Amino acid sequence: MSSSADPHAARLTIDYPDRDLDRVSTALRLVYAIPVMIVLGVVAGGVAGDTAGETGGRISAFGGGMLVLPVLLMIVFRNKYPRWWFDFNLQLARFSTRVLSYLALMSDRYPSTDDEQSVHLDLDYPNVSEDLNRWLPLVKWLLAVPHYVALLFLGVAAAIGVVIAWFSVLFTGRYPRAIFGFVEGVLRWALRVEAYAFLLVTDRYPPFSLA
Repeated sequence: MSSSADPHAARLTIDYPDRDLDRVSTALRLVYAIPVMIVLGVVAGGVAGDTAGETGGRISAFGGGMLVLPVLLMIVFRNKYPRWWFDFNLQLARFSTRVLSYLALMSDRYPSTDDEQSVHLDLDYPNVSEDLNRWLPLVKWLLAVPHYVALLFLGVAAAIGVVIAWFSVLFTGRYPRAIFGFVEGVLRWALRVEAYAFLLVTDRYPPFSLA
């Protein structure tokens, strides 16, 4: 069940770095991030590609490598969501979000493969028989189309914001709080769409909101 403070099944907050950030790391962020991006690519995209031919089990969506098709089939035909599949998707969502926040300059701590660090992401494990409509997963991806369009424009705006933040950190050491909040909101919005349309942990339609 969702926390009483937040009714959403997908929750994300990122700690604002209220301190001077490392300028060298910021300037060379794309170079510094190469090793962890390779790791994420192997775990998410690479593994998805290797196993797709064998099981059809993984499809790329919003970060890639999430177990989507098997979960969809289990919900529709067995009315269940295997816990270990949920745990895999949750940990992959956490890791990929840590990498994204690092690329967005929101932290100068190198992304961990397992420690939470400054990124706090949680998903509610659904009681399928009580919380989910077993047939809705067949059309959720289509129902979420308006969100894809909104996130396309929001993603462009967030990228521009990150560029502005890059210059700000280089010259002042600080990440503008307003831009930080906006980028965090875009990541939160995308997570809720992912949780609804692909991770299939909730039937609640995602709000058009950064909050």
